[in-house]
Amino acid sequence: MGSRFNQRDQKRKVNKIYNIAITIVSILIVIVAVSIFLSDDGTETKKATTEPKQVAETEKGKVVDKPAGKEEETDSEKEDAVGDSEATEEDAEKEDSKAKKEDAEEKTEDDADSEKAGDAELVEVEGSGDGNVAATYTSEGWKPVGTEQSGEHTTSFEKGSVDWNEMSKAIASGAGIDEGSMKLWWLQNGGSPTTAIGTVSEGDNPKTFRVYIEWVDGSGWKPVKVEELKTNDKR
Repeated sequence: MGSRFNQRDQKRKVNKIYNIAITIVSILIVIVAVSIFLSDDGTETKKATTEPKQVAETEKGKVVDKPAGKEEETDSEKEDAVGDSEATEEDAEKEDSKAKKEDAEEKTEDDADSEKAGDAELVEVEGSGDGNVAATYTSEGWKPVGTEQSGEHTTSFEKGSVDWNEMSKAIASGAGIDEGSMKLWWLQNGGSPTTAIGTVSEGDNPKTFRVYIEWVDGSGWKPVKVEELKTNDKR
C-alpha cells in the first residue's frame, strides 16, 4: 500500500510539473503573439502615415529625395498662376482701352459743343427768355465771311441772289455747320436793314439753331449770336 501511494504521489507531482510547464509555455506563446501583433500594427501605421518619396535627379546630377506628386502640383500651380496673370493683364488692357475710348468720345462731344462755329470758341451767355431756346452762344472768334458786293449795300432776301448766298455762308459759319449739308428753314430780317436771322439744321440731325448775323461794310456778313433751339419752330 505504501508503495502504491508513493507511485500515485509521484505521478501527481509529475502531472503538476507538466501542467505548470504547459501553462508557462502557453503564457509565453500568448506574449509572443501579442508582441508580434503590436509590432505589425505599428509598422502598418508608420507606413500609412509616412509620405511616399521618389528619387529625382537635380540639374547638377545629385540625387535627392522629394515627396511624390510635388513636382506635378508645382507645375500645375505655376500654370494656374500664369493663367491668372494673363487674364488680369488682359482685363486691365480692356478696361484701359474702354476708358480711352470713353475719354475720346467725351472730348469729341465737348469739342462739338464748344466749337459749333468752326474753329471759333463759343461762350454761353444769358438768353433772351425765349422758352424754346435751350442755350445761347456768342464768340469773339467770329469774323465776316467776305463779300463780292461793292458800293452801298442793300439786303436781299431773294433766294439765290449774291446777298442771300453770303447770308447763308455766314449763318453756316455761326452754326458750325457745313454749308453743303445745311438746311435753311427760315431767313428773315433781324429788325434793321443790316441784320438778319436764319433758322438751320444739319442733314437729318434734329438739332436746330437760330443764327443772328449783321452786315459789316466792305467785309460781308458776320455771325453775332447763336441760339440752340429745343424744337424746330420753322419746320
